[in-house]
Amino acid sequence: MFKNYLKIAWRSIKSEKLFTFIKIGGFAVGIAACLLIALFISDELNYDRHYANSDQIYRVVLQAEIDGEMKKSTHFPLPMAQTIEADFPEIKKAGKIFGSALSSGGKRAFRSGGETQNIFEGGFLYGDQNIFEILEIPLVQGNSKEALTGPDNIVISKSKAAKYFPNGSALGQTLILDDNASKPYTITGVMPDFPSNSHLDFDFLLPIDDTNLSWTSQNYFTYVLLDEKSNVGELQHKMRSIIENYVIPAQIKRGRDASFIEILKSIEYKLQPIGDIHLKSDIEMADGLRHGDLRFVWLFAAIAGFILILACINFINLSTAKSANRAKEVGLRKTVGAFKSNLVAQFLTESVLFSFISFIIGVVMAWLLLPTFNSIAEKTIEIPWTAWSFMPVLFISALIIGIIAGLYPAFYLSAFRPVNVLKGSLSRGGKSGKLRSGLVIFQFATSVVLIIGTLIIYKQMDFILKKELGYDKEQVMILDGANVLGSKSENFKQQLLQLPQVQQVSQSDYLPVDGSKRNQTTFTIVGEGSQNGGILSQTWQIDYDYIKTLGMQIVKGRDFSREFASDSINSIIINQKMAYDLGLKNPVGKQIDNNNKQWTIVGVVDDFHFKSLKEDITPVALRLGNDIGTIAVKIGSGNIKESLAAITAIWNRNVPNQSLSYSFLDQKFAQMHEDVQRMGKIFNSFALFAILVACLGLFALSAFMVEQRQKEISIRLVLGAPFKSIYSLLTLDFMRLVLISIVLAVPIGWFMMQRWLEDFAYRVNIGWEVFLSAGCIALAIALLTISYQSIGAALIKPLKSLRTE
Repeated sequence: MFKNYLKIAWRSIKSEKLFTFIKIGGFAVGIAACLLIALFISDELNYDRHYANSDQIYRVVLQAEIDGEMKKSTHFPLPMAQTIEADFPEIKKAGKIFGSALSSGGKRAFRSGGETQNIFEGGFLYGDQNIFEILEIPLVQGNSKEALTGPDNIVISKSKAAKYFPNGSALGQTLILDDNASKPYTITGVMPDFPSNSHLDFDFLLPIDDTNLSWTSQNYFTYVLLDEKSNVGELQHKMRSIIENYVIPAQIKRGRDASFIEILKSIEYKLQPIGDIHLKSDIEMADGLRHGDLRFVWLFAAIAGFILILACINFINLSTAKSANRAKEVGLRKTVGAFKSNLVAQFLTESVLFSFISFIIGVVMAWLLLPTFNSIAEKTIEIPWTAWSFMPVLFISALIIGIIAGLYPAFYLSAFRPVNVLKGSLSRGGKSGKLRSGLVIFQFATSVVLIIGTLIIYKQMDFILKKELGYDKEQVMILDGANVLGSKSENFKQQLLQLPQVQQVSQSDYLPVDGSKRNQTTFTIVGEGSQNGGILSQTWQIDYDYIKTLGMQIVKGRDFSREFASDSINSIIINQKMAYDLGLKNPVGKQIDNNNKQWTIVGVVDDFHFKSLKEDITPVALRLGNDIGTIAVKIGSGNIKESLAAITAIWNRNVPNQSLSYSFLDQKFAQMHEDVQRMGKIFNSFALFAILVACLGLFALSAFMVEQRQKEISIRLVLGAPFKSIYSLLTLDFMRLVLISIVLAVPIGWFMMQRWLEDFAYRVNIGWEVFLSAGCIALAIALLTISYQSIGAALIKPLKSLRTE
């Protein structure tokens, strides 16, 4: 009997090629989208799950309430790690790291000891010996217990060892960083490459200089490995003693006032599981890592569910739309003695067969689309063909989805009465009109919500990339590795200024984009204290031409000038936010204190963004200094290639052993928001999948309605009804359903996107034009989908149709 069911199902597939293509195609598209989303979600949720002791590894987080706001940080003083390991027996090991690998930039001039030509590499990190044990880094070559014991040691990744030392062992080889041949590093270990779903990803690990044991400088991430019997809650409470025993005494020694000490007393230490770092880190932590967004993960899961539901709805609608073709078959089979259960089993078999074929095609589609998806998502996801559970899960899923999708059509078709069928009465289909219309409303409401989301994401990204930032990011070329110029840096700068294409040149490692150097310290007003005990501020070292090169605006006072000798000693420029937080209405001439050094404010610069627009502008203090690792070159609006060629020629004359490494400031700014752009592209891609599946659903309903009203349409045509009348008759009902969908989708879309925009300190307003555009797009898509069937119905030959009836 089962073999007979399969034979009938196969005949049905071959006899209705177009509808079979739509049924299987819709299912396959939905399955491909769901599989890609499932792989993406699995990758996101499995970040840092490769550790054998992942449930015992934590990152320390500082939490304090300042002015009614909860502030968080992952940066700690250098002695923090060794102190908590010594003071708390629950902590088996504590280690620290810091460095450029924790941000998107940080490329350094690099070469092996036997080479003369420098290249640029990123992924440099500084760590202590305990990090090997805490982060479970087994060395492929070398001894992990001694790898970072010397100040000139360096551990490199397996891929870098293979790249630079392909013909032998990397151990004992030397590396030159920043063109400083007087301080070579010796490779003492080779570590495995970190997996792609690790929150840390570095290729070079250097030892930390442990000489500065100050409790007032906070630059280090602290990781701990807990004893398996330790109580995390109790340990967090006990760690408050660090504030009383170490932090407060150090700050009192520096002369901090009582109000500042009160703030310190509110500090709490939290232990963040390593598996939570990727998806559950607050933006206030400012750890410089590339994080995922847990809300996007669940949003994509919801989209996958909706796409699968839409595909099932399509299957139901297409099955019932062609019910007339199966009605006589049902009637005849019942007449010769077939039971309803036999018919249900037959139709469910057909549904499951459709499901299995769709799954096969869907998996192949996902496999073909995976490289493109990986490129968009910046992932290295692979389909787990070899996983023991993969094939069984696909098989069971195909079976379950096939049964669920086929239940309604099976009972619907098997319920036809032989007498009615043989008389030509198929009025039963109209009884299911409300259900069918409701399903299409659900489909298009989902599509409209996704269209609204797509439009708002695009609008927000356009707003970010075009927003006034407080500096001019256009036509600013960034030259990396400039510290190799050494004493020639000023001469190189003057040579650049001789070029007609170059307007300004500045040397500073501090730039208002991710990947640049940062330094956060505390300032107070000299002689007055501060209402909140001091403020945290970025302190950047710049040169005389920095503000002019970046097009920043001085709103009070003046810029740094070579005419004032004191500018290089104790003058400082602050931004408006810092003046506001210090409570200074007239800050010029006021003195502020930082680490027991007094500075005189000579100017106030207009606020500028140096972090993602998800975050508010924070205080910044600018002082003159000698951080010359990066050079910013403001060039004119002429030919970029000519400017680049001229700058490269000057560079090659000054640094013949190192090629020029450059980028543009606007590109670096765009990279700060790559995570949002990336998620937006993924969202848009799956939105298109859902809309495509929904269109197939509308096509199914239009086909059903045309089939049900074919005799009516034929009679109208015989009586002289024009094409326009027939087209409107079939179209208006569908457009009414789409309008209902839009009305239902607008408040849902507004609520969802309003919540998403809350992540941004600077965001667009959701105006009526977004919903109008989404509605028009939905109506246009629906009209195009319906028109195929409507036009075909209006052009039929009525006599042939009536004769068939």
